[in-house]
Amino acid sequence: MMPLEILPEPEEVIAAARALRRGTTELYRRLRAERMSHGLSPTKLSILGRLALSGPLTVTALAAKERVQPQSLTRTLADLEESKLIVRRQDHVDRRQSLTQITTLGEDLLRNDARRQATWLALAMSSLLTPAERELLRVAAQLMRQLADADVSRVLNPAEAGG
Repeated sequence: MMPLEILPEPEEVIAAARALRRGTTELYRRLRAERMSHGLSPTKLSILGRLALSGPLTVTALAAKERVQPQSLTRTLADLEESKLIVRRQDHVDRRQSLTQITTLGEDLLRNDARRQATWLALAMSSLLTPAERELLRVAAQLMRQLADADVSRVLNPAEAGG
């Protein structure tokens, strides 16, 4: 990975990137504190959320979407299955594969957890921010999703990307 000092960007972009990282980290920590007391790790919640959004996935596809190695999901998926938050079943199209799917119990847990966090965030936003600031955050949320999906591997590792 290229060190920040040699990125071909003005210092204000690097400063903005650092501020965004700090801000998202602080907000993530606060939202995590607002979670229900279900005892699930952020990794397990992320997997449940991914399955809720994507539908049933193979372990390989799930690992790719979570940006982890499939082997690292073994214990986590076993725990989620034991807790009845996911089920694994044979793929009807490719019987060599199994699909992992969130259960109704998993969906309910995820929905209640998200509702609690969203309620706290909405109360904080309505009590601290102006309507214009809230709209700015709505736009920023869209931009953050775009950043999360960005593939800058060719910029960071041109030799590995064939360039």
